[in-house]
Amino acid sequence: MTDTHTDTTWLDCIKWDANGLIPAIAQDHETGRVLMVAWMNREALQLTVQENRAIYWSRSRGKLWRKGEESGHVQILHELRLDCDSDVIIMQVEQRGGIACHTGRQSCFYKVYSNGQWQDSDPVLRNPEDIYEHKHN
Repeated sequence: MTDTHTDTTWLDCIKWDANGLIPAIAQDHETGRVLMVAWMNREALQLTVQENRAIYWSRSRGKLWRKGEESGHVQILHELRLDCDSDVIIMQVEQRGGIACHTGRQSCFYKVYSNGQWQDSDPVLRNPEDIYEHKHN
């Protein structure tokens, strides 16, 4: 019998980009709404499965990013899928706190193109200064 936590052959099926990354889409498991897109490296994807929560690779910080580690808005993994070209991950997640975006909105995709410009279409559910208040101290 194979131990799913030590057998990593499933990771070898993925077509990682030149930087060893794959785009990962987080989608609400109940509504289907796309919440955000981020990047994962091999370690982040393996830890996502092991910990049953979304863990990304932060390109700007150059380190693992456990979604919700600062905001409390953790993404609990319900299902993990790989696309037909093996180069995009999509996760069905439960978004704790109902906020995925650092702007305090439900989804990072809140701008709608209308009449030649981008319009904010979703309300801020919580002020980002309140979410990340400890960063300003």
